[in-house]
Amino acid sequence: MPFRENCVMDERIRFVSACLSKTTNMTETCELFGISRKTGYKWLERYAASGAAGLVERSHAPLRPAHATPAFIVERIIAQRTARPSWGPRKIVARLSDLDPHIAWPAASTAGEILKRAGLVGPRRKHRRAPARLDPLTEPQRPNHVWAVDHKGWLRLRDGARCEPLTITDSFSRFLVGLHATSSTREAETRPCFERAFAEYGLPAIIRSDNGAPFASTGVTGLTALSAWWARLGVAHERIDPGKPQQNGRHERFHRTLLEAMHPPCACRTDQEGRFAAFRQDYNEIRPHEALGQRPPARLYRASERTLPARIPEPDYPREAAVRRVRSNGEIKWRGDFVGISTALIGELVCIEETDEGLWQVRYYALPLGILDANTNRLRRPAPKDRER
Repeated sequence: MPFRENCVMDERIRFVSACLSKTTNMTETCELFGISRKTGYKWLERYAASGAAGLVERSHAPLRPAHATPAFIVERIIAQRTARPSWGPRKIVARLSDLDPHIAWPAASTAGEILKRAGLVGPRRKHRRAPARLDPLTEPQRPNHVWAVDHKGWLRLRDGARCEPLTITDSFSRFLVGLHATSSTREAETRPCFERAFAEYGLPAIIRSDNGAPFASTGVTGLTALSAWWARLGVAHERIDPGKPQQNGRHERFHRTLLEAMHPPCACRTDQEGRFAAFRQDYNEIRPHEALGQRPPARLYRASERTLPARIPEPDYPREAAVRRVRSNGEIKWRGDFVGISTALIGELVCIEETDEGLWQVRYYALPLGILDANTNRLRRPAPKDRER
């Protein structure tokens, strides 16, 4: 039984004093204070060992949790992470299970907590994604209907320079339109490659890419300087869903073939460009392609009838549309307020048109950018219900 509610510490001191005075025996003293003999002897022993401090209530928490991971397993997990800093909890547990299958290794979530307590992992970074695709991807029906573009994974040349190959293919004929040993994914390096491709082969109807730079941004419009230039040329831009490279499967499969022109790496970028040129000629004109009935792509491909214009005309917006020039901060003036559009369109003209449903749509050349939300006065992506109307 517990001590009577009063001041517990005072009751314990009074109990000890009564026991030490020996005016009553232990049984009578315990009955007087309403506790058991076992409890009474416990407090006497604590008083004898530590004095009054021994009468203070101690924590009832177990000294060691019942389901704590054994120390040797914790050490093995930490050691594996130290040896393989890029491995996550799942790989670590799988590897340790292979090495010692007789040990009951913890779940990956437990291993993750162990690494977190050891300071070996931090919170996962949140990545901003480009806006979702609104329309289904186009199935190519003819040459230059859809071009696919991407930067192949980079390689280190023998002189130490970094090379991030830019690849452009025609999705219908598999023709390799462009292959360049660029050093980065910057727009300044990428645009000249497209200028050469457009000048040699004309303009495609659609260019399909992933959501990385320099093809897409995380803004509401998803525009970059490169994709805005495509819009001015009348080339539509399709983006695959984030994390779904299989939606550009033909191009991804080509990248596996391209490995033979990347390994071993060349001595310098000039040599790598030369190897790419030879590979491109062989791939287009000689190499049989299984999906084309063992014919090389050049037998199916022909240049586009749409040529690269010497000068891009100003957009031809309807007279009834409200035309605004995008300011240096990416905003336009609308109904006495400023609305953010895109920094990729600084200095460009956009138009605002009222739809049949009473919505205000912003357009750049033929490219719809979004809807002006009447409640927030901000540009937003069209909702599915807007498109259904």
